[in-house]
Amino acid sequence: MCGIVGYVGNKEVTPVLINGLKKLEYRGYDSAGIAVFGADSKEIVVRKAKGALKFLEEKITKEVIKESQGIHLGIGHTRWATHGEPSDLNAHPHTNESGSIVVVHNGIVENYAKLKSYLQAKGVVFRSQTDTEVIAHLINYFYESTKDIFKAVLETLHRLEGSYALGVLCKDYPDRLIAARKESPLIVGLGNGENLIASDVPAVLEYTRDVYFLNQKEVAVLYTDHVDLFTEDGDKVVREPYHVDWDLSSAEKGGYAHFMLKEIHEQPKALTDTLRPRLVHENGKATDIKFDEFDFGDEWKNAERVVITACGTAYHAGVVGKYAFEKFARIPVEVDVASEFRYRNPILKKNDIFIVISQSGETADTLAALRLAKAAGAKVIAITNCVGSTVSREADEVIYTWAGPEIAVASTKAYTTQLMCLYLLALKMGQIRGELKKDEYEKLLAQIEMIPQKAQEIMENQAEIQKFASQQFNKSKIFYIGRQFDSATSLESALKLKEVSYMHCEAFSAGELKHGPIALVDKDTLVIAIATEPELYEKLASNIVEVKSRGAVTMAITLDKQGAFKESCNTVITLPECEPALASMISVIPAQLFAYYCSVQRGNDPDKPRNLAKSVTVE
Repeated sequence: MCGIVGYVGNKEVTPVLINGLKKLEYRGYDSAGIAVFGADSKEIVVRKAKGALKFLEEKITKEVIKESQGIHLGIGHTRWATHGEPSDLNAHPHTNESGSIVVVHNGIVENYAKLKSYLQAKGVVFRSQTDTEVIAHLINYFYESTKDIFKAVLETLHRLEGSYALGVLCKDYPDRLIAARKESPLIVGLGNGENLIASDVPAVLEYTRDVYFLNQKEVAVLYTDHVDLFTEDGDKVVREPYHVDWDLSSAEKGGYAHFMLKEIHEQPKALTDTLRPRLVHENGKATDIKFDEFDFGDEWKNAERVVITACGTAYHAGVVGKYAFEKFARIPVEVDVASEFRYRNPILKKNDIFIVISQSGETADTLAALRLAKAAGAKVIAITNCVGSTVSREADEVIYTWAGPEIAVASTKAYTTQLMCLYLLALKMGQIRGELKKDEYEKLLAQIEMIPQKAQEIMENQAEIQKFASQQFNKSKIFYIGRQFDSATSLESALKLKEVSYMHCEAFSAGELKHGPIALVDKDTLVIAIATEPELYEKLASNIVEVKSRGAVTMAITLDKQGAFKESCNTVITLPECEPALASMISVIPAQLFAYYCSVQRGNDPDKPRNLAKSVTVE
């Protein structure tokens, strides 16, 4: 939610800010703004615009912003609204009354109403509906007494409740940029004669590959030639930067019409990158699974239960994981939405394996669940795509999905690589607990090694999916159905369609059709069945006949090659041959493509779904 960028150096700052915001627009795009030091270094010029970043670009290209002639300094922001509707006035940056202190903010100030009342009682006049404006006025309040912007920022941080990532400018300090974070992510890019802040790595890759991932309650002061790190109490922090080794092109569209389509097509490589380092080979044959990140100790062999918690797409990965752990390791699994887990006084046991899943590693509800589990003494395993994220730092062990940067808001390759990690964990756990014998274990490893190739085969044969989307994109009701693993995949398939096409879509176990949902089925309904478990084909085909007889259009996504769904479905998408228990990693791909093509047919931007943001760092 929301993207922040800041720069201090010798380049013209406005293009740097706009360029960085373009890399971060997936985090929020209902308004945008920048603040730069003017030509005399005594005035901070602020320009803001409602809507996508292009509207801000249009505004600033109509005028020449004369920047300072020495050090170039500025901050920018692209917003996903929380407090106050999208508007020019509510867009960031926000300032104090005189405009001498400027702030960009990602997160939520939970006690902003109390702080606002306090400041208003002292005569401060507010102009926006946002919680962020409180920060600018509060910094100004302390600055008037201290005349030290660093101390004023620290005093302010001590009084903020909630989450924040901040960039702060003060007109009396035209040589520096102050940044701070709590809960919301923020990085510092370390360049040559220039330094930057940003909400995510892609915004700085054009300028540097060396970064600091700011820790909880950490403050950075950026100058052109160095960066100082501090705790929130003002104590100096010294540590080595992290070197980013993936290239800028992986965060660009690369000829695809949208990031979402590019990232769908990147899944074979992402699955390979996630799988390959974890497979042990002997004589060219996969014989074992090994995670360099940690060893499988006795806690995995003696565990009594696996608990998985996550939000949204990651939660759906956890549901698939439940079936995988129970099938291969024969261990009970509980899967919970993180936002519910944190409030229901959960029962945690000493011998639980506790797994949290988060693409960004910054999901607020998931982090809260992680901390609750750690406080209860549980061993926490994190699955995330982002090196240096809060989840990766706070978990006891971390498993990275090597998916590369995922820019589109709707997750695709992050989801399938999360599944890959969960399957590998489930298979290894099954082996060390003696539930999978050697020959069965190695057979499954040979099958999982083929998954990236199977994904690639789907990419090369998607014409039927695109054609079907062009015929069905105007349906008013869509249902995804399936059983067992396929029921879990249906949840994610329905979410993808809702996210990017805005079509009303539900998912449920096929056996539940007769228990209520079938009352909604008519000629305006599309029913998509996911069918990868051969022993259930007959029952699922019967469910499809039930909805087709009531006027629904039907499609099956299936491993079947014997025609089990030929009579009951208008269209059948046949998946490459695959071990059914592993098919969740490929059966979701046609559903992702269907969602993408429906979105495009309806004139939407699939990369930037309305009301959504990539990293949900608030409740």
